[in-house]
Amino acid sequence: MSALPRVGIVGTGRMGGSIAKRLHDVAYPIAALHDANPESARQVAAETGGEVAPSLARVAELSDVILTVVTDDAAMRRIFAQQGDSVLDGAAGKIFINCATLSPAIHVEMQSLAEARGAHSLEACMASSIPQARNGTLYLMVGGRRAVFERVKPLLEKMSASLKYIGEAGSAAQVKALVNMVMNINTAGLAEGLGLGDALGLDLDVLREVFSQTGANSRVLETDGADMQNRDHEVYFSAAHAAKDSGIAVALAQEADLNLPLAKAALAQFEKMKELGLGELDKSGVSELTFKSRHGQRSAAHA
Repeated sequence: MSALPRVGIVGTGRMGGSIAKRLHDVAYPIAALHDANPESARQVAAETGGEVAPSLARVAELSDVILTVVTDDAAMRRIFAQQGDSVLDGAAGKIFINCATLSPAIHVEMQSLAEARGAHSLEACMASSIPQARNGTLYLMVGGRRAVFERVKPLLEKMSASLKYIGEAGSAAQVKALVNMVMNINTAGLAEGLGLGDALGLDLDVLREVFSQTGANSRVLETDGADMQNRDHEVYFSAAHAAKDSGIAVALAQEADLNLPLAKAALAQFEKMKELGLGELDKSGVSELTFKSRHGQRSAAHA
Protein backbone atom coordinates (compact mmCIF):
# COMPACT_ATOMS: atom_id res chain seq x y z
CA MET A 1 0.00 0.00 0.00
CA SER A 2 1.58 3.28 -1.10
CA ALA A 3 -0.83 5.79 0.47
CA LEU A 4 -1.88 5.25 4.05
CA PRO A 5 -5.01 3.10 4.07
CA ARG A 6 -8.28 4.28 5.56
CA VAL A 7 -8.83 2.46 8.84
CA GLY A 8 -12.09 1.22 10.32
CA ILE A 9 -12.41 -0.03 13.89
CA VAL A 10 -15.08 -2.46 15.05
CA GLY A 11 -15.05 -2.56 18.84
CA THR A 12 -14.06 0.77 20.40
CA GLY A 13 -13.68 -0.30 24.02
CA ARG A 14 -10.50 0.15 26.04
CA MET A 15 -8.25 -1.70 23.59
CA GLY A 16 -9.95 -0.83 20.32
CA GLY A 17 -10.28 2.83 21.28
CA SER A 18 -6.63 3.00 22.31
CA ILE A 19 -5.54 1.49 19.00
CA ALA A 20 -7.67 4.00 17.08
CA LYS A 21 -6.09 6.90 18.97
CA ARG A 22 -2.60 5.56 18.37
CA LEU A 23 -3.13 5.17 14.63
CA HIS A 24 -4.65 8.65 14.46
CA ASP A 25 -1.55 10.02 16.23
CA VAL A 26 0.69 8.57 13.51
CA ALA A 27 -1.43 10.01 10.68
CA TYR A 28 -3.51 7.01 9.67
CA PRO A 29 -6.96 8.25 8.61
CA ILE A 30 -9.63 6.81 10.90
CA ALA A 31 -12.55 6.45 8.51
CA ALA A 32 -15.16 4.59 10.54
CA LEU A 33 -15.86 3.52 14.11
CA HIS A 34 -18.50 1.02 15.19
CA ASP A 35 -19.42 -0.45 18.54
CA ALA A 36 -22.42 -2.18 20.05
CA ASN A 37 -22.43 0.82 22.40
CA PRO A 38 -22.61 3.83 20.04
CA GLU A 39 -21.55 6.22 22.80
CA SER A 40 -18.21 4.43 22.99
CA ALA A 41 -17.69 5.00 19.26
CA ARG A 42 -18.72 8.65 19.60
CA GLN A 43 -16.18 9.25 22.34
CA VAL A 44 -13.36 7.77 20.25
CA ALA A 45 -14.54 9.68 17.17
CA ALA A 46 -14.29 12.95 19.12
CA GLU A 47 -10.52 12.34 19.39
CA THR A 48 -9.81 10.63 16.09
CA GLY A 49 -12.37 11.86 13.60
CA GLY A 50 -14.08 9.38 11.36
CA GLU A 51 -17.72 8.50 11.01
CA VAL A 52 -19.60 6.75 13.80
CA ALA A 53 -20.82 4.04 11.46
CA PRO A 54 -24.41 2.96 12.08
CA SER A 55 -23.76 -0.46 10.54
CA LEU A 56 -20.98 -2.96 9.97
CA ALA A 57 -21.51 -2.69 6.22
CA ARG A 58 -20.82 1.04 6.44
CA VAL A 59 -17.47 0.33 8.12
CA ALA A 60 -16.48 -1.89 5.21
CA GLU A 61 -17.67 0.72 2.71
CA LEU A 62 -15.56 3.51 4.18
CA SER A 63 -12.41 1.57 5.07
CA ASP A 64 -9.48 -0.16 3.38
CA VAL A 65 -8.32 -1.95 6.53
CA ILE A 66 -10.76 -2.97 9.25
CA LEU A 67 -9.49 -3.82 12.72
CA THR A 68 -11.83 -5.86 14.91
CA VAL A 69 -11.44 -5.96 18.70
CA VAL A 70 -14.33 -7.98 20.11
CA THR A 71 -14.94 -10.20 23.11
CA ASP A 72 -15.34 -13.76 21.89
CA ASP A 73 -16.03 -16.17 19.04
CA ALA A 74 -19.77 -15.48 19.06
CA ALA A 75 -19.20 -11.74 18.65
CA MET A 76 -16.81 -12.43 15.80
CA ARG A 77 -19.38 -14.54 14.00
CA ARG A 78 -21.94 -11.74 14.38
CA ILE A 79 -19.55 -9.28 12.75
CA PHE A 80 -18.81 -11.65 9.87
CA ALA A 81 -22.43 -12.74 9.48
CA GLN A 82 -23.38 -14.25 6.14
CA GLN A 83 -26.86 -12.74 6.36
CA GLY A 84 -28.00 -9.34 7.62
CA ASP A 85 -25.62 -6.54 8.58
CA SER A 86 -22.02 -7.69 8.16
CA VAL A 87 -18.52 -6.40 7.46
CA LEU A 88 -18.54 -8.88 4.58
CA ASP A 89 -20.96 -6.66 2.64
CA GLY A 90 -18.88 -4.98 -0.04
CA ALA A 91 -15.71 -6.45 1.44
CA ALA A 92 -13.90 -7.20 -1.82
CA GLY A 93 -10.35 -5.88 -1.68
CA LYS A 94 -10.51 -5.08 2.04
CA ILE A 95 -8.12 -6.42 4.70
CA PHE A 96 -9.44 -7.46 8.10
CA ILE A 97 -7.06 -7.51 11.08
CA ASN A 98 -8.65 -9.35 13.97
CA CYS A 99 -7.03 -8.41 17.27
CA ALA A 100 -9.07 -10.18 19.94
CA THR A 101 -8.04 -13.37 21.71
CA LEU A 102 -10.28 -15.96 20.09
CA SER A 103 -10.15 -19.69 19.45
CA PRO A 104 -7.70 -20.59 16.67
CA ALA A 105 -10.49 -22.22 14.67
CA ILE A 106 -12.44 -18.96 14.43
CA HIS A 107 -9.53 -17.26 12.67
CA VAL A 108 -9.38 -20.04 10.10
CA GLU A 109 -13.14 -19.67 9.63
CA MET A 110 -12.95 -15.88 9.24
CA GLN A 111 -10.15 -16.15 6.70
CA SER A 112 -12.28 -18.53 4.64
CA LEU A 113 -15.30 -16.23 4.80
CA ALA A 114 -13.27 -13.16 3.88
CA GLU A 115 -11.53 -14.84 0.96
CA ALA A 116 -14.86 -16.08 -0.39
CA ARG A 117 -15.83 -12.37 -0.70
CA GLY A 118 -12.55 -11.33 -2.31
CA ALA A 119 -11.17 -9.91 0.95
CA HIS A 120 -8.30 -10.92 3.25
CA SER A 121 -8.07 -11.66 6.97
CA LEU A 122 -5.24 -11.73 9.50
CA GLU A 123 -5.11 -12.35 13.21
CA ALA A 124 -2.96 -9.90 15.19
CA CYS A 125 -2.94 -11.28 18.72
CA MET A 126 -1.88 -8.80 21.40
CA ALA A 127 0.30 -9.82 24.34
CA SER A 128 0.07 -6.43 26.03
CA SER A 129 -2.50 -4.16 27.64
CA ILE A 130 -4.18 -0.77 27.34
CA PRO A 131 -1.14 1.52 27.86
CA GLN A 132 0.82 -0.37 25.19
CA ALA A 133 -2.12 -0.16 22.76
CA ARG A 134 -2.27 3.59 23.29
CA ASN A 135 1.49 4.11 22.95
CA GLY A 136 2.03 1.79 20.00
CA THR A 137 4.21 -0.64 21.96
CA LEU A 138 2.12 -3.80 21.72
CA TYR A 139 3.71 -7.21 21.28
CA LEU A 140 1.87 -8.53 18.23
CA MET A 141 1.75 -12.12 17.00
CA VAL A 142 0.34 -12.39 13.49
CA GLY A 143 -1.22 -15.32 11.66
CA GLY A 144 -2.57 -15.57 8.13
CA ARG A 145 -1.28 -15.28 4.59
CA ARG A 146 2.32 -14.04 4.57
CA ALA A 147 1.71 -11.80 1.55
CA VAL A 148 -1.22 -10.10 3.30
CA PHE A 149 0.91 -9.57 6.39
CA GLU A 150 3.57 -7.84 4.28
CA ARG A 151 0.94 -5.47 2.83
CA VAL A 152 -0.15 -4.18 6.23
CA LYS A 153 3.17 -4.56 8.03
CA PRO A 154 3.82 -0.78 8.11
CA LEU A 155 0.51 -0.24 9.94
CA LEU A 156 1.20 -3.10 12.38
CA GLU A 157 4.67 -1.68 13.07
CA LYS A 158 3.06 1.59 14.16
CA MET A 159 0.96 -0.38 16.66
CA SER A 160 3.79 -2.43 18.11
CA ALA A 161 7.23 -2.43 19.65
CA SER A 162 7.65 -6.10 18.70
CA LEU A 163 6.00 -7.76 15.72
CA LYS A 164 6.22 -11.50 15.07
CA TYR A 165 4.78 -13.35 12.10
CA ILE A 166 3.89 -16.83 13.40
CA GLY A 167 2.41 -18.65 10.41
CA GLU A 168 -0.88 -19.56 8.79
CA ALA A 169 -4.32 -18.66 10.16
CA GLY A 170 -4.90 -19.94 13.67
CA SER A 171 -1.22 -20.35 14.57
CA ALA A 172 -0.85 -16.96 16.25
CA ALA A 173 -4.03 -17.58 18.24
CA GLN A 174 -2.58 -20.89 19.43
CA VAL A 175 0.59 -19.13 20.63
CA LYS A 176 -1.45 -16.38 22.30
CA ALA A 177 -3.56 -18.97 24.13
CA LEU A 178 -0.39 -20.57 25.48
CA VAL A 179 1.04 -17.18 26.50
CA ASN A 180 -2.07 -16.36 28.49
CA MET A 181 -2.36 -19.88 29.90
CA VAL A 182 1.15 -19.63 31.39
CA MET A 183 0.55 -16.04 32.53
CA ASN A 184 -2.65 -17.08 34.30
CA ILE A 185 -0.93 -20.03 36.00
CA ASN A 186 1.80 -17.66 37.19
CA THR A 187 -0.80 -15.17 38.41
CA ALA A 188 -2.72 -17.78 40.40
CA GLY A 189 0.53 -19.19 41.79
CA LEU A 190 1.78 -15.78 42.90
CA ALA A 191 -1.53 -15.11 44.64
CA GLU A 192 -1.14 -18.37 46.58
CA GLY A 193 2.45 -17.55 47.54
CA LEU A 194 1.56 -14.10 48.81
CA GLY A 195 -1.60 -15.40 50.48
CA LEU A 196 0.37 -18.03 52.38
CA GLY A 197 3.03 -15.50 53.29
CA ASP A 198 0.33 -13.23 54.70
CA ALA A 199 -1.18 -16.10 56.71
CA LEU A 200 2.26 -16.85 58.15
CA GLY A 201 2.66 -13.23 59.24
CA LEU A 202 5.54 -12.49 56.88
CA ASP A 203 6.36 -9.00 55.69
CA LEU A 204 5.01 -9.05 52.14
CA ASP A 205 7.30 -6.24 50.98
CA VAL A 206 10.26 -8.37 52.02
CA LEU A 207 8.70 -11.49 50.54
CA ARG A 208 8.16 -9.82 47.17
CA GLU A 209 11.75 -8.57 47.19
CA VAL A 210 13.03 -12.10 47.87
CA PHE A 211 10.78 -13.48 45.14
CA SER A 212 12.23 -10.95 42.70
CA GLN A 213 15.80 -12.18 43.33
CA THR A 214 15.09 -15.91 43.22
CA GLY A 215 13.41 -18.59 41.16
CA ALA A 216 10.02 -17.19 42.21
CA ASN A 217 10.58 -14.15 40.01
CA SER A 218 8.27 -13.55 37.05
CA ARG A 219 6.83 -10.81 34.91
CA VAL A 220 3.58 -11.28 36.84
CA LEU A 221 5.38 -10.46 40.10
CA GLU A 222 6.40 -7.14 38.57
CA THR A 223 2.96 -6.26 37.24
CA ASP A 224 0.64 -7.77 39.87
CA GLY A 225 2.55 -8.40 43.11
CA ALA A 226 2.03 -5.03 44.78
CA ASP A 227 -1.56 -4.88 43.50
CA MET A 228 -2.32 -8.23 45.14
CA GLN A 229 -0.81 -7.06 48.39
CA ASN A 230 -2.61 -3.71 48.36
CA ARG A 231 -5.93 -4.96 46.91
CA ASP A 232 -5.58 -2.57 43.99
CA HIS A 233 -7.38 -4.39 41.18
CA GLU A 234 -7.92 -1.64 38.62
CA VAL A 235 -8.59 -3.58 35.47
CA TYR A 236 -5.99 -3.92 32.74
CA PHE A 237 -6.71 -7.57 31.97
CA SER A 238 -9.87 -8.78 33.63
CA ALA A 239 -10.40 -12.06 35.46
CA ALA A 240 -13.23 -12.79 33.03
CA HIS A 241 -10.80 -12.50 30.11
CA ALA A 242 -8.31 -14.67 31.97
CA ALA A 243 -10.99 -17.33 32.35
CA LYS A 244 -11.87 -17.13 28.65
CA ASP A 245 -8.25 -17.42 27.53
CA SER A 246 -7.37 -20.26 29.90
CA GLY A 247 -10.51 -21.99 28.67
CA ILE A 248 -9.27 -21.73 25.07
CA ALA A 249 -5.94 -23.30 26.07
CA VAL A 250 -7.57 -26.11 28.05
CA ALA A 251 -9.81 -26.86 25.06
CA LEU A 252 -6.73 -27.04 22.81
CA ALA A 253 -5.13 -29.46 25.27
CA GLN A 254 -8.22 -31.65 25.21
CA GLU A 255 -8.12 -31.71 21.41
CA ALA A 256 -4.47 -32.77 21.64
CA ASP A 257 -5.35 -35.45 24.24
CA LEU A 258 -3.08 -33.79 26.79
CA ASN A 259 -3.83 -33.34 30.48
CA LEU A 260 -2.77 -29.95 31.91
CA PRO A 261 -3.66 -29.96 35.63
CA LEU A 262 -2.10 -26.56 36.39
CA ALA A 263 -3.94 -24.89 33.52
CA LYS A 264 -7.19 -26.45 34.73
CA ALA A 265 -6.55 -25.29 38.31
CA ALA A 266 -5.86 -21.71 37.19
CA LEU A 267 -8.98 -21.77 35.02
CA ALA A 268 -11.02 -22.91 38.03
CA GLN A 269 -9.75 -19.97 40.08
CA PHE A 270 -10.74 -17.38 37.50
CA GLU A 271 -14.10 -19.07 36.96
CA LYS A 272 -14.58 -18.87 40.73
CA MET A 273 -13.99 -15.14 40.58
CA LYS A 274 -16.74 -14.84 37.99
CA GLU A 275 -19.10 -16.88 40.19
CA LEU A 276 -18.42 -14.49 43.07
CA GLY A 277 -19.08 -11.40 40.95
CA LEU A 278 -15.38 -10.50 40.76
CA GLY A 279 -14.88 -11.20 37.08
CA GLU A 280 -14.50 -7.54 36.12
CA LEU A 281 -11.63 -7.02 38.53
CA ASP A 282 -8.13 -7.25 37.14
CA LYS A 283 -6.65 -10.76 37.11
CA SER A 284 -4.61 -9.68 40.16
CA GLY A 285 -7.93 -9.97 41.99
CA VAL A 286 -7.40 -13.74 42.16
CA SER A 287 -5.61 -12.87 45.41
CA GLU A 288 -9.06 -12.17 46.86
CA LEU A 289 -9.48 -15.96 46.86
CA THR A 290 -6.13 -16.81 48.47
CA PHE A 291 -5.61 -14.32 51.30
CA LYS A 292 -7.09 -15.80 54.46
CA SER A 293 -8.68 -12.50 55.50
CA ARG A 294 -10.47 -12.05 52.18
CA HIS A 295 -11.81 -15.34 50.80
CA GLY A 296 -13.64 -13.93 47.84
CA GLN A 297 -14.72 -10.62 49.37
CA ARG A 298 -14.86 -7.71 46.96
CA SER A 299 -11.95 -5.34 47.58
CA ALA A 300 -12.77 -2.04 49.24
CA ALA A 301 -11.70 -0.11 46.15
CA HIS A 302 -14.20 -1.99 43.98
CA ALA A 303 -17.07 -2.57 46.39
